[in-house]
Amino acid sequence: MTEQHDLTATFQSYMENPLLWPILEVLKKQPNGWKVHTLASHITELGLMPVLDGSPEKDLFKRNFLIMNALYQLQETLYPEKWLQVEAMDIALMPAYRVSETEMGHQDALREYYTQWVNYEAEEGEVKRLLNEFWTRYREFVGSTNGKDMDRAKALSLFKLPYDASNSEIRKTWRKLALKWHPDRDNGDADQFRVLCEAWHVLRH
Repeated sequence: MTEQHDLTATFQSYMENPLLWPILEVLKKQPNGWKVHTLASHITELGLMPVLDGSPEKDLFKRNFLIMNALYQLQETLYPEKWLQVEAMDIALMPAYRVSETEMGHQDALREYYTQWVNYEAEEGEVKRLLNEFWTRYREFVGSTNGKDMDRAKALSLFKLPYDASNSEIRKTWRKLALKWHPDRDNGDADQFRVLCEAWHVLRH
């Protein structure tokens, strides 16, 4: 692998799609009956999906890509507690015991495609800018826009991680904590979730 490929692989594995969390909220309220285009429309209505390209065809492709990417990241995050079925015309959140291990473990060509950011057809810098914009929208959506007193040391302390924690450790901890405190969870806490959002916003850069 070339150095550029190594950098790209690191970038792809670390870029968190902030649509995970609003999609989780939507699926908690309505676990099934979704298609990619209806989910995209709903996210747009929430004000979390801007126009992504001047060309209608490219805009549609990019919206589809971002939704599918988020769904596959969410699938990974929720497993093994829940199973998120990701099919373009049938998206459903269900208990993991209702799905066989064969179905969970099979190689999904679409998963492989949509989890690789290079397939978004944009330069790495553009994808980073896009995700930063999405993240800003989501922080505003959950009411977390301050963050002035949040720095790396405090954020790592909240995550209970050492100062030299790796990007991978930080990302895994963020997902675990976000899933635990998400307001739509049975024992979730909106205030704690907002604080964790600020911590992640600092640590993800």
